[in-house]
Amino acid sequence: MTRLSSSKEFSFVRGLLPQEEMLEVSRQNKKLVIGIPKESDETESRIPLTPEAVELLVNWGHEIIIESEAGKLANYTDHDYSEKGAQIVKTSQEVFKAQIILKISPLLHAEIDMLTENQVVMSSLHLTPEAGQQIKGLMKKKTTAIAFESIRDDDGAYPVVRAMSSIAGSTSILVAAEYLSNVNEGKGVMLGGVSGITPTEVVILGAGTAGEFAARAALGLGANVKIFDDSVKRLMELQDILGQRLYTSIFHRQVLERVLKTADVVIGAIIPEETKGRLMITEDQVKLMKKGSVIVDLSIDKGGCFETSEVRRHTDPAFVKHGVIHYCVPNITARVARTSSIALSNVFTPLLSDIADTGGIKQHLKEDSGLRHGVYIYNGILTNSYLGGLYNIPARDINLLMAAF
Repeated sequence: MTRLSSSKEFSFVRGLLPQEEMLEVSRQNKKLVIGIPKESDETESRIPLTPEAVELLVNWGHEIIIESEAGKLANYTDHDYSEKGAQIVKTSQEVFKAQIILKISPLLHAEIDMLTENQVVMSSLHLTPEAGQQIKGLMKKKTTAIAFESIRDDDGAYPVVRAMSSIAGSTSILVAAEYLSNVNEGKGVMLGGVSGITPTEVVILGAGTAGEFAARAALGLGANVKIFDDSVKRLMELQDILGQRLYTSIFHRQVLERVLKTADVVIGAIIPEETKGRLMITEDQVKLMKKGSVIVDLSIDKGGCFETSEVRRHTDPAFVKHGVIHYCVPNITARVARTSSIALSNVFTPLLSDIADTGGIKQHLKEDSGLRHGVYIYNGILTNSYLGGLYNIPARDINLLMAAF
């Protein structure tokens, strides 16, 4: 018989002797209780988790509580969810007992009143006139509030924004086409072009994801597309992706005003928070536009990028000012609710799984700077200086707060 080497022999003998206890150092998976209420805004038709996502989370040991008919407008039934393991409840009060409230639109005052202390609310954040009072209400409940559109991934990108912006960009062109047509009392122009007729002119402000997908859709229909941004690098990237048919320019007042005079459609895809309000189309510049032309303000949920913009709902989405049709609905992606719900679910499902694997939301916030970036209230304390300045509320650095809790 072959003799064991000395090192293996020592290891074998040591294995028979009493050993010191080895403690388990891996973090324990934390069960999450996630509540999804029915959207109080009748024009909001999206839902943050699809039945397929619910099935995955339930199989991983989590509890999902969904208010009855929460998925109805996205064409998901209560049966679709209950079959996948969700608990269907009749009232919002039952949902708001959950540890994590996952919702699309911001919480209204009545919903904030239903919260118990120290819950986590993950929803969008719209900078409407009511937002200041809503923030103060969440602070009183000592809530940890996360604006999901501000969450970053490992690459520094915004996954929810990227998903919704790609849908919003494409949808904005379809909306503009509707309002150019006779159906919505437009001037009866087809967005795009056919042989022998001058193509329509689409101007896009902002070369981010929304701007890119708006440009893709408009070019696909045959329109002349002009896109403006303050980043030459991003404009070069778009030119490489979409081809030389795309006209690009930095924001130069004379150039912008010249193209506004001839534009049939202007898509606003600038984020005011990122530009600190510098890039705003003034009312005088809107007056330069042709009668019957269309503005679609995709930044309206962040305050808008046109001075003439007003927040509207899907039930009354458009208005005319200075002869220009304005479409300013914060949740434009709710027009295609099923597609948008699937895209949102693809982001939230792995995020919730990571939170559970880390040991809960508080621990995960300490380790995940991307999720931390989406927090605007932590344990009832405002952590977003931009919001603090906007609504005159004292704000503190979340990184310092994390060390205290």
